[in-house]
Amino acid sequence: MIALKIPEIYWDDEKAVRLLVEYFTRRRSSGDLFYSGAHFERLGGGGDAEHVADFFESNDLVAITTLSVSLKPHGATNLLTDPDGHWARLLSLIPRDARLENPGSDALVEEGGPAWELWERLAGSKQYPSKPDGSGPVVAGKLLARKRPHLIPIYDIRIKKLFERPKADHSFWATLAAALRADNGAFRDQLVCLRDKAGIGEDIGVLRVFDVIAWMYQGRQGQVATS
Repeated sequence: MIALKIPEIYWDDEKAVRLLVEYFTRRRSSGDLFYSGAHFERLGGGGDAEHVADFFESNDLVAITTLSVSLKPHGATNLLTDPDGHWARLLSLIPRDARLENPGSDALVEEGGPAWELWERLAGSKQYPSKPDGSGPVVAGKLLARKRPHLIPIYDIRIKKLFERPKADHSFWATLAAALRADNGAFRDQLVCLRDKAGIGEDIGVLRVFDVIAWMYQGRQGQVATS
């Protein structure tokens, strides 16, 4: 397992808070939020709300589009109808309050655990090749992050570049978990501190704070996006 190198941006309170505030509060001239991803975890009350936590529903499919990914129509139908029962079965095995920084969650995200299997079925692995149409590793990660935002981190090209991760990184969840627990949770506490200073709301979990800072900071190296 390759240890996670935490970039300096996470320890620069002023810059990191500025990125969070911009992402969650900046508005377009029309009055709506500039970054569509600011709606991701809050749309429809959240994908982990008790009444929808154990199945995929339409708000989840819309939510991932705010992060610039989507399923094809047949794939979306598969998630909504759950013809084989895999989605409800696996989601029901993952507690809504499970958190990556809690050692008790390791069994959920390690190989063979329900979150691992759910990701593999959505991403399309050798063991589970029949993924929903339009899904893949990035889509799978964002769907899981929507349903269990405190357990599954978003993993995309900006995260990969900023943290200098390998192309195929099956250890990212465990690596981030270790980073959140190290030094009595110093990095996790820093993410909470940044969230509180930004005033973006306690409903935004530390994994999303982690993701948004990385996405915004890495995005400064290229063109401005709106998700």
